[in-house]
Amino acid sequence: MSAATENPAELLPIDRLKGVGPKMATKFARLGLLTVQDVLFHLPLRYQDRTRILKIGEAAPGRFAVIQGKVELAEVGYRGRRNLLVRVSDGTGFLTLRFFHFSAAQQENFKRGAIVRCYGEVRAGRSGAEMIHPEYEYVAEDDTSPEQTLTAIYPTTEGVHQLSLRKLAAQAVDRYLPQVQEWLPPEVLELVKLPTLQQAVMTVHRPQAGDVERLMANTHPAQQRLAFEELLAHHLSLQALHDAVQRERAIAMPVADKLINTFLAQLPFRLTTAQVCVAGQINHDLSLPHPMQRLVQGDVGSGKTVVAAIAALTVINNDCQAALMAPTELLAEQHFANFDRWLTPLGIGVSCLTGKLKGNARKSALQAIAAGDARLVVGTHALFQEGVEFHRLGLVIIDEQHRFGVHQRMALREKGEWNGQMPHQLIMTATPIPRTLAQSIYADLDVSTIDELPPGRQPIETVVVPDSRRAEVVARVEAACREGRQVYWVCPLIEESETLELQAATDTFEVLRQALSELRVALIHGRLKPLEKERIMLAFKAGEIDLLVATTVIEVGVDVPNATLMIIENSERLGLSQLHQLRGRVGRGAEKSSCVMMYQSPLGELARKRLAVMRETNDGFEIARQDMELRGPGEMLGTRQTGMQQFRIADIMRDQKLLGPVRKGAERILEHYPERVGPIIRRWVSQAEAYAKV
Repeated sequence: MSAATENPAELLPIDRLKGVGPKMATKFARLGLLTVQDVLFHLPLRYQDRTRILKIGEAAPGRFAVIQGKVELAEVGYRGRRNLLVRVSDGTGFLTLRFFHFSAAQQENFKRGAIVRCYGEVRAGRSGAEMIHPEYEYVAEDDTSPEQTLTAIYPTTEGVHQLSLRKLAAQAVDRYLPQVQEWLPPEVLELVKLPTLQQAVMTVHRPQAGDVERLMANTHPAQQRLAFEELLAHHLSLQALHDAVQRERAIAMPVADKLINTFLAQLPFRLTTAQVCVAGQINHDLSLPHPMQRLVQGDVGSGKTVVAAIAALTVINNDCQAALMAPTELLAEQHFANFDRWLTPLGIGVSCLTGKLKGNARKSALQAIAAGDARLVVGTHALFQEGVEFHRLGLVIIDEQHRFGVHQRMALREKGEWNGQMPHQLIMTATPIPRTLAQSIYADLDVSTIDELPPGRQPIETVVVPDSRRAEVVARVEAACREGRQVYWVCPLIEESETLELQAATDTFEVLRQALSELRVALIHGRLKPLEKERIMLAFKAGEIDLLVATTVIEVGVDVPNATLMIIENSERLGLSQLHQLRGRVGRGAEKSSCVMMYQSPLGELARKRLAVMRETNDGFEIARQDMELRGPGEMLGTRQTGMQQFRIADIMRDQKLLGPVRKGAERILEHYPERVGPIIRRWVSQAEAYAKV
């Protein structure tokens, strides 16, 4: 078969496999299994070792085991609820199989003397060892040979049993594995020296028992071969996005030197070398006739917003509009306050558009945006809703990129299409990640890094204390406020519920207000009206509030130089990057600042490691690296919510050593084998069609 031909397994519908009728096909479709190739690349999540049959007398509680024995008795019991109890023995002891859900036929089949082989967790029951709802099968009395391979556990969905998936995979491997096309050319495979594709697929579906450790850790050469191709497909799909954007046209915008210099002259600080460098990269991109796609990553307080303002001024000077999209209303309002303060004195109209804007105020904002009077528009995802028309949108700025999916970004871009030209796009994130990972996670973007903090910023002292020392913490708050300093007290999300977060903050506010009756204590949370939040934040900034009790709405964007102490409750429940974002709200002035992270005992191992990292370093890049190691990139970047590519077998942290060869391989394939790009992406990327259309 020539490399350029389509792979038959890719084209064969799943109902070519025995036992897949219309009903089952619908269920399998929920797992993304539409073709035979989809089945072959529906890879196990993990494995169970059933290659040894254990004697009942050796089966210790808490252990998963395969046991084989003779049915002595099967009866229905009614202790608490109806359940089927099957007693089996093998001469070394007795084991009870307990089923809460069973049919009459099932009960009938457990005939006295039948030989049954079971797999499950051995537990200590009232009458000895038992298994609850084990997997089981009937075998011949002389059949003592265990399974020869590890047992695969596949991702599944309601109505699809593991046994069905195992049978389906076995059938696909037996009948169609030879028809799976190897799309990677020999020189790309040579980069990693791993098994062939067919060997790798065979091994992961039918792994031999001899290599349990590597298989369980997903580091077996067969798994690495598939991880390499999956990372390659992900990289190629993002590269396809990037290349598609590069083929589009955009307005080339010469840098607005005069306007930018006027803006910089009014600032009370000078730009850092890193800010000047990144601003230069952005202005170079804006001067080109195709859309900029640039990610600016930088630590908390590194000055990304000022760099975004410089980009906006270049666009505005070229008679276009700029739009900044933020993930929350509070952050949008804070950005609006900054830009209004900076740009209005320059005669530039600034508008804010969020979901809460209603009636005449909304109508007025929409008119200003459509007429082009609002040269800079700040808002939430409300910016790309129906009814919002821009006059001539030249630049889209997206803050905290990881909270938006690729498709939300595309929707705002499409708002700005004008005379066949697309707007430039600048994306900012305060969740910095190591450059090599950034190049893989954001392969559709050019990456700039602000790796320098403004001069005079002192490292923040971090202490970790148990909740039992709350009285000491309250005394420390009182002492700081008596010295004329201000304090944040953050009550983070305790469970996945805004209501509970609000309740926690409200209760803490009442307790602190009574305990510190001589201090001015205020409460801010996401449910307050924008004007009320703004009033409280302005009062805090003006020094009219000593202690601000807050939910995590203050995670980003607030700048109060006189706030030198932050208390974070339940800090053990937060990820490192979020803790770092919160901590970054203090330490913005010349005074020494501190952050007290309180936790509830006892601490789990993962929480202990996280809090140790926070105590030991203030470096956002190092914190982000450790966060990825402890939680994984998907959770850290919020990609479970945003629809960023989820991997079947690859793991960006574990497989870092593959990222260099992946980039080299992608370059080789794009240059010499462009016809193979589509099939590789289709095999691995669930949103392949979306990438194809971009």
